[in-house]
Amino acid sequence: MGVRPERRRLKRPTRRDWPACAVVGALTTATAFLPHSDGKVTDALGWVLVAAMVLLTAWRRLYPLGALLALVPLQLTYHLLGNAPTTPVVASMLIIYSLAVAGPRRRTLVVVPTLLALALTMMLTVNVHKGLELVRTSGWIVACTLLGEAVRVHRSYVGAIVERAERAERTREETAARRVAEERLRIARDLHDLLAHSITLIGVQTSVAAHVLNADPARLDRATLAQALDGIADTCREARGELKRTLEVLRAEEGSGPPPGLGSLADLGRAAESAGAVVSLSVAADGGVPPAVGATAYRIVQQGLTNAVQHGGPAVGVQVSVVLDEASSALLVDVVDDGPLTLTDGAAADRPPGFGLVGMRERARSVGGTVAAGPRTDGPGFAVRAVLPCARAAE
Repeated sequence: MGVRPERRRLKRPTRRDWPACAVVGALTTATAFLPHSDGKVTDALGWVLVAAMVLLTAWRRLYPLGALLALVPLQLTYHLLGNAPTTPVVASMLIIYSLAVAGPRRRTLVVVPTLLALALTMMLTVNVHKGLELVRTSGWIVACTLLGEAVRVHRSYVGAIVERAERAERTREETAARRVAEERLRIARDLHDLLAHSITLIGVQTSVAAHVLNADPARLDRATLAQALDGIADTCREARGELKRTLEVLRAEEGSGPPPGLGSLADLGRAAESAGAVVSLSVAADGGVPPAVGATAYRIVQQGLTNAVQHGGPAVGVQVSVVLDEASSALLVDVVDDGPLTLTDGAAADRPPGFGLVGMRERARSVGGTVAAGPRTDGPGFAVRAVLPCARAAE
């Protein structure tokens, strides 16, 4: 058996509609007992029609057009019966006003003049005197329409202001949330680069020390062992210093040092060399590099050296080149190693991928740059090329 479609139920007046209807009824009753110059009064049938018109005001907000269309025949019948002309004025004014307030403007400008023209035509056809009287009293219809339109425009204006304020508040909250997420991502990248670089170097240096101890205990190479242990101590000291600077920036303490830049690349090279790598560093960039671009280049070189030392094997050779291209106003960063492994996103093929190259790309994207990384085509090893536009970062 099919499901019966639910009938669309008509909306019913709410509690706020009935008090307004009662006020209209009281005003209409008072108007009916006012003395008229022509001596007309409202008879019993007229009172029934007036009551129906007053009841229509309860539905004026729910069905403004339907209330007006139902009002027209009731009022025409009322006037044709020769009742007092001012009795239904209050109900008529409220219904016309409600139609204009509900809008849209096009409907109001079409419906009200059309109904007024039809009523004038019919009244002039039936009774010329009553038609002329309707023409004389139609000014209040126009006044109610204009008043309702003015109220509708004002409400739309206030609603637009409130909506813009709410949208601005939502935008501020979304912007704040996005900045928090970006800051968390930046902190995660900084900590990843710092800890991954330091732990990798310490691991390689520890392996060297263990190899010296186990290779030939009878002929212990104390100098090599001391050099490896000194390298571990230096790496730990540098890691603590950089971690302290990072925490100072996070805590927004006064006097925190500037972010690392191109001037610190030599320290990265020496740290990698202490782990056994052979680093060739070439920096050709003047003071025209913005600090954000310099910090990004530093982190990209740091991660490139970490990947080379971790995956390139012992005594890996790494060529680091940082050049400022005057023609394109971009900083070109190249980190190329001759390691034997084929990498996938910064990890060996038999290891799960890490976040090294992901962090590089995110850092480059933060200053409007790009990163291209992959196995070398001219031999074994891995190559990283970053293009960091300086003009866009400065803006």
